[in-house]
Amino acid sequence: MSESDKHQGHKETAADPGAETGAETDTDGVLAEVGPRLRRIRKERGATLAGLSSATGISVSTLSRLESGLRKPSLELLLPIARAHQVPLDELVGAPQVGDPRIRVAKPIVMHGRTHWPLTRQPGGLQAYKVLEPQRKLEPEPRTHEGYEWLYVLSGRLRLVLGEHDVVLGAGEAAEFDTRVPHWFGSTGEGPVEFLSLFGRQGERMHVRARPKKRGEDD
Repeated sequence: MSESDKHQGHKETAADPGAETGAETDTDGVLAEVGPRLRRIRKERGATLAGLSSATGISVSTLSRLESGLRKPSLELLLPIARAHQVPLDELVGAPQVGDPRIRVAKPIVMHGRTHWPLTRQPGGLQAYKVLEPQRKLEPEPRTHEGYEWLYVLSGRLRLVLGEHDVVLGAGEAAEFDTRVPHWFGSTGEGPVEFLSLFGRQGERMHVRARPKKRGEDD
């Protein structure tokens, strides 16, 4: 092979440095979001680091470093975590459906007898869930935590205890509140209730535009 042929071949196979940099940046961005996503999924399932360590064989310190972003995720670590949480691997990685705005509803999460369907893709910020509360009669146990929550009832009747208030929301009704106020919500005992929940851990408020009343409508 002549020197000119070698040179030509080299030019054809040389990579574009700018393209490599862009790909690395995209990859770094995806990997940076894995840790917060692992923490969110674990907490949604009510699991502790010790419990997850026991289920996966991964040390507590390694799991903690993964969630804080101090340990780079790998298949060797993510596969057992995905099996323990019973979620697809791509849900842990959070790879978006390029060009498709539709939300691929993840496998429902059952916590305390209530079924949740996550409706948001990214960790952090506002999180949306579709929730199904079965028919049951429970004694309210109000609690407090940081954040702000918005509820919208799709069907059935939802009982909400908030501070000194004890109200029932029907289909089409909504409520929003600071979760630092003692609160509890659940079935009225009359039947199942289906509702949407939007929750901001950092206290983000939901801005909902109400339909203006027409002249002559009752207040």
